[in-house]
Amino acid sequence: MQHLIDEIRKFRDERNWGPHHNPKDLALSISLEAAELLENFQWKESQEAVDENLEDIKDELADVIIYSLQLADRLDVDVNEIVRNKMEKNAVKYPVK
Repeated sequence: MQHLIDEIRKFRDERNWGPHHNPKDLALSISLEAAELLENFQWKESQEAVDENLEDIKDELADVIIYSLQLADRLDVDVNEIVRNKMEKNAVKYPVK
């Protein structure tokens, strides 16, 4: 995971985008990209949307992930750790019946 974050950081820094990538704007960008992801599914059945828009879906999903990793990096949080912690909380909240 760290190698991917390093690649994203390098891409950002080569374009001098770092000053604009504060936590608020990264969080906004995650939301905007998630909305673009949803547009691929609007007014369609799930499989129909995937069949028609898979490449766009992959691109928008990648944007959401990229911005999410940038936010985690900016906040200096370990992605593996926070995901595992959340999964533990979910296991308590939603136990197997």
